[in-house]
Amino acid sequence: MPTPHRPGLRVSAGLTIPEAELSWRFSRSSGPGGQGVNTADSRVELVWDAAGSAVLSPHQRERLLDRLSGRLVNGVLTIAASEHRAQLRNRDAARERLVALVGEALRPPAPPRRATKPSRGSKERRLTAKKQRTDVKRLRRPPRDG
Repeated sequence: MPTPHRPGLRVSAGLTIPEAELSWRFSRSSGPGGQGVNTADSRVELVWDAAGSAVLSPHQRERLLDRLSGRLVNGVLTIAASEHRAQLRNRDAARERLVALVGEALRPPAPPRRATKPSRGSKERRLTAKKQRTDVKRLRRPPRDG
């Protein structure tokens, strides 16, 4: 039995952006398009108000607004897609891009790096390699008359 399709964009297991929070804008795409280039509104803009979204927890909203601060305009995220000639394919591309962007922004930060010292063996190997290199270069020098 197939799983029932929930309306909206599924970002993760715990987060689905409802279709009602997404709005679309369409315009003419630049570039080649053949006969339909001046009639088809194939460029797509997907607009989502991240700051006013009802599905985000306060913690998620804070992280999202912080990480996407460079892409947001008054808390609103806009994604444009115009790489395909068909509007439907551009819609799918914009939806995928939104899911990837929001999913990446909500991912918890990586644990901090724990500083470690190089092992004694690795230090010795490094110094031995340096000595060998020095010897090779010394042998390449012209002999000094002395």
